[in-house]
Amino acid sequence: MAPTAPEVVCVGQSVIDCISRGIDGDLAHDRIVRAEEVTLSTGGDATNESFVLASLGHRVRLVCGVGQDLAGDTIIGEAERRGVDTSWITASPDLTTPIAPLLLRTDADRTSVNAAAARLEGYVPPADALEGARVVSLASLFRAPLDTVEGVSALVRRAHEQGSLVCCDTKIPNYREIGFADLAEVLPMIDYIFPNDREALHFTGTSTPEDAADALRAMGVRNVVVKLGEKGVLVRGEQGSLAYPARTVEVVDTTGAGDNFVAGFISGLLRGLDLEGCCESGTAQGAAAVGRMGACPPLARS
Repeated sequence: MAPTAPEVVCVGQSVIDCISRGIDGDLAHDRIVRAEEVTLSTGGDATNESFVLASLGHRVRLVCGVGQDLAGDTIIGEAERRGVDTSWITASPDLTTPIAPLLLRTDADRTSVNAAAARLEGYVPPADALEGARVVSLASLFRAPLDTVEGVSALVRRAHEQGSLVCCDTKIPNYREIGFADLAEVLPMIDYIFPNDREALHFTGTSTPEDAADALRAMGVRNVVVKLGEKGVLVRGEQGSLAYPARTVEVVDTTGAGDNFVAGFISGLLRGLDLEGCCESGTAQGAAAVGRMGACPPLARS
């Protein structure tokens, strides 16, 4: 393995988040509503994970598709400033970089807007981009560009065959319907999967996180880590079961908190921590995320 090979390859969504926090008004009827704060930042599961892992000192490669537009240039430029390997980011004139308006009401209700650009039509993450990684993270499983059986299966097989740990963070599909049953052949090749409680119940048809974790284990996934928000995480896996509490912190914005947890957990894996240590590492990053606006840790500007 070359010295410059990435420790982690993060594959999945890259977007620009436009977050309006503290909206006071009726979004369905009012022509003008007030917000406490409106911010613009990079986002998307793969971007968030890669930026957090880079901030923790890991060598990270980001694999995603963006347009040849201002939003795409912003994502690439920010990744480069953070020391993330951008050599496998595809900037295509046939794509439009997704922009995700996130509307956070004063009552903590949340609305997101998805446009057709989020489908990333025609973009397929190349399996060659995974070469040399100790960990491959499919950071937005079931949403573009990880929402086709052929594409996901090819990436999981390649990562497994080269000896990488395979990690998958899930999303509920928004355009193409795909689920765990469609990936039955490669599920035993997945080392860690990180659904939140809503996703876990959605995909398994069960009524409790515990039952959902057991169902995913029965499908062949080696370790299931269910994110429970302020209740912490639930783990069912090869090292047994574990309920790990969340930290008590003041919540400013939950955008990307799950991605930060996954990045912290992966950092623990890379550092050889045990299951509890990985959960602690993930929990620390998740707690830091909810205490600030935006998904990623701030970058000092020169």
